[in-house]
Amino acid sequence: MSVPTTTDPVGRARDAAARESWAEAYQLLRAHDRHPSRGLTADDLSVLADAAWWSGHVDESVTARLRAHAAYLAADDHRGAGLASWWLYYEYAGLGRPAAAAGWLHRARHHLEDLPDCPEQCFLAMTAAEEASARGDHEAALAATRRMTALALACGSPDLLALSRQAGSRALLAAGRRTEGLALLDDAMCAVSAGELSGMVTGWLYCLALTQCMEAADFARAVEWTNAAMEWCAPPWTGRPPDEDTARAPEGAPAGAAPLPMSVPSGENPFRGVCRAHRVEVLDLLGAWALAEAEARQACREVPVDCLESAAAAYYAAGDVQRRQGRLEAAAVSYGHSHELGRIPQPGLALLRLAQGRADAAVAGVDLALACRSDPDHDVLGRARLLAARTEVALAVRDLSGAAKAAAGLDALAGAADGDVPLLRALADTALGSVALAGKRPGALLPLRRALAGWLELRVPYEAAQVRMLLAAACRAAGDEEAARLELGTARAVFERLGAVPDARRAAALLGGGSRRRLPGGLTAREAEVLRLVASGGTNKDIARSLVISEHTVARHLNNIFAKLGVGSRASATAYAYAHDLV
Repeated sequence: MSVPTTTDPVGRARDAAARESWAEAYQLLRAHDRHPSRGLTADDLSVLADAAWWSGHVDESVTARLRAHAAYLAADDHRGAGLASWWLYYEYAGLGRPAAAAGWLHRARHHLEDLPDCPEQCFLAMTAAEEASARGDHEAALAATRRMTALALACGSPDLLALSRQAGSRALLAAGRRTEGLALLDDAMCAVSAGELSGMVTGWLYCLALTQCMEAADFARAVEWTNAAMEWCAPPWTGRPPDEDTARAPEGAPAGAAPLPMSVPSGENPFRGVCRAHRVEVLDLLGAWALAEAEARQACREVPVDCLESAAAAYYAAGDVQRRQGRLEAAAVSYGHSHELGRIPQPGLALLRLAQGRADAAVAGVDLALACRSDPDHDVLGRARLLAARTEVALAVRDLSGAAKAAAGLDALAGAADGDVPLLRALADTALGSVALAGKRPGALLPLRRALAGWLELRVPYEAAQVRMLLAAACRAAGDEEAARLELGTARAVFERLGAVPDARRAAALLGGGSRRRLPGGLTAREAEVLRLVASGGTNKDIARSLVISEHTVARHLNNIFAKLGVGSRASATAYAYAHDLV
């Protein structure tokens, strides 16, 4: 039997929208709407707005939504007008127009709040939960999500029920109830993986789940849902898994080298760039650095204009890869692009400044970032990474008390988590072990061995290799040269595979000469010691006091250092020290 088809373009557009064939629906409705003698109903204008968004025409989506709101209002349909108002709030917020967004949210409440219970009020409850969490009112946030769930159950909408589960998960995580929050998130994601939801809600939940998993430092879930999201986003978008790997590195210049269009071609899934940006962070941790940088470049091409924070995250992740590979200028460009798009590029930028010998800038940058992120309930992993960087920077400038304080804060953050969080524990153990080692205190080996086991279990190779370097130092301090060389050899192999050139060079130098390795530039051991103190920011007076020598002797050593290295300033000497792993 043949299936009857309609010749009415609006009817065909509605059919296309029901199949989520958005490019087809957009072309049909747009062509029909251009004819001066034809008009679209409020519902058809809403479909045009959805189709325009999915097709990468965000401005046209807003225009159609404004017309839909006016049509609903003319028909005295407050439910339709309220939903259109909420969508305008959402779209204006994504476009960086907070005043317009606030106005349309007010209108949405005006249209819907006094009505009997209806599905459209779910969106108001979701927004109320987000606002309550942002101001730290966890009880109000949870109450809003409970109302959302009740409304979703009453109307029998799988989309709204899944959204209510996700909103409840976010509120629970913000309240520190990690185990309950992740269980509720898993509930919501069951509907996603079963294909029970619309494309819009499926995309939302993938993006929100990936954000929540990384902020909660749940790396295993982040890996699982990132892979699933990229399958769903496979080009050309059909909602089905890809026939081949979609993560091929695109041709072109390194990430950050040229302006990117930030647009989504018609017919492609606009969630793809956002999900790919999340994937970059996962690939970075897994040590797939070449692929991570290529995916970051591709994500920035795919991200729609109302999701530029995802492009900022991709640029930041690319900067981290470039920094650890010793490509410091490229990293600075990537961090700069990330900052232009609204992200504070820390702690990566602070660690870049440290690698450049600008220790004061590193300390100031990471301290300011920590001060701006004082609430540990939001983005636990982000705060943990800042504390780990603060430990590293403090040790580099010989601020042992500052390093110990940061490591203790990181340990407390890991200990306060509801349930076992391997990623936080590995970060904390690394920091604790490095502080104990720097302070020449007994007991460094135990936290470092725990940290190594944690990173290996998580399959995070770079951090595991860094811990092996610390273990090698601890083993040498204990007189176990054989164990030290085993750790250094393994670390060197990992660094070389990753392309982490500075770290591989450092491991090779330590392997080649042990504690008596040949110093670069023909420096003597005493001159190298003076240079290290210069790089740490010490004045001639500080250095003289530390080494128990006269300031005149310090000045003589500096003259010899400048002559041997061919530099003319303390800043240049400091940069040389960092470039040659003398610090």
